[in-house]
Amino acid sequence: MASPLEMTEMYDNALLGILQHVGNIQDFLQVYFGFLYRKTDFYRLLSGPNDKMGFPPGVAEKMVLKTFKLFEKLAEHDRERQLSEMQKREESRCVPPAAQELEVVAEPQEETEEQSTEAAQMESSPPDAGNVSAPAASESSVSSQPDSSRAQAQAQAQGDQAAAASTKSADESQERFQSDPDSYNGAVRENYSWSQDYTDVEVRVFVPKAVVKGRQVSVSLQTGSVRVCVRDGAEEKTLMEGEFTHKINTEDSLWSLEPGRCVVLSLNKTSEVWWNAVLKGEKEIDINQINRERTMASVDDEEHSVLDRLTFDYHQKLQGKPQSHEMKVHEMLKKGWDAEGSPFKGQQFDPSMFDIPPSAVQF
Repeated sequence: MASPLEMTEMYDNALLGILQHVGNIQDFLQVYFGFLYRKTDFYRLLSGPNDKMGFPPGVAEKMVLKTFKLFEKLAEHDRERQLSEMQKREESRCVPPAAQELEVVAEPQEETEEQSTEAAQMESSPPDAGNVSAPAASESSVSSQPDSSRAQAQAQAQGDQAAAASTKSADESQERFQSDPDSYNGAVRENYSWSQDYTDVEVRVFVPKAVVKGRQVSVSLQTGSVRVCVRDGAEEKTLMEGEFTHKINTEDSLWSLEPGRCVVLSLNKTSEVWWNAVLKGEKEIDINQINRERTMASVDDEEHSVLDRLTFDYHQKLQGKPQSHEMKVHEMLKKGWDAEGSPFKGQQFDPSMFDIPPSAVQF
């Protein structure tokens, strides 16, 4: 699969032709989104569990923003690289001023004071008293224990109730995840949320508010593993680390920082399967509770034509009109209808005389 830049370069000539024809970016975007409106399910909302195509509210908008952010990050990298090259050229022409040396020396002192403040807050905080209630609960259960048979029956009933409650809770959780674009077809976990479609997974790793620069973030994306670290002051924290449940394509996977909010990992799947978790060993989702239908955006040209034909045939059938396979045969029959020697020559073509099964025609 081509990288985002390589994929867009493939269509440069066609897109430039459209842009030159309409004359400005605004009209170009209207052409693009008009195509999505007319020819895809991009603007169709899922209204119930039986809907097979479309998106929940907010998901299509999130896809647009995600793509915008991806190329915005590439543009930011280009600007940073140009700025870095300019700074290097300037530094090569002059000696750095003494103020820079003083600033470097002062940084460790500021970090030490912050650490001292944090240590003082920890010392002044009250000790955890959460373990006091455990013995009390244990004593209560011992003093009120019934006879063994009754206890077994109650334990079984409680176990059944707990299992039912757990199943109901899991269903409700996935319903909640499905309503949020950041966890659509995924989940929210302690340090991150994740969502997925047929070909990609997006992970949003939550970061401290003080993490606002890309240089404060370190991301290692391997085919089968990930590690996300951030530097907040002098301390480096690992926010996410582990093995993926499935392999990713590292060439087409990217990461970006939303300052003070999260590190966004855009992961490209190597195989078109639905993930039940991002990392091995973590809580899995029930993929039967997600929308596993492919959207029109993930369907190739050949499949598009098949879907278009099936949709056309469906509407033709509802109106009592010939379907595509019948129309194709009718065109061939019309040629012989008025041919020399035909018993029907001069008469109006009557398609009702022919019963044409779909298997009679190959598309």
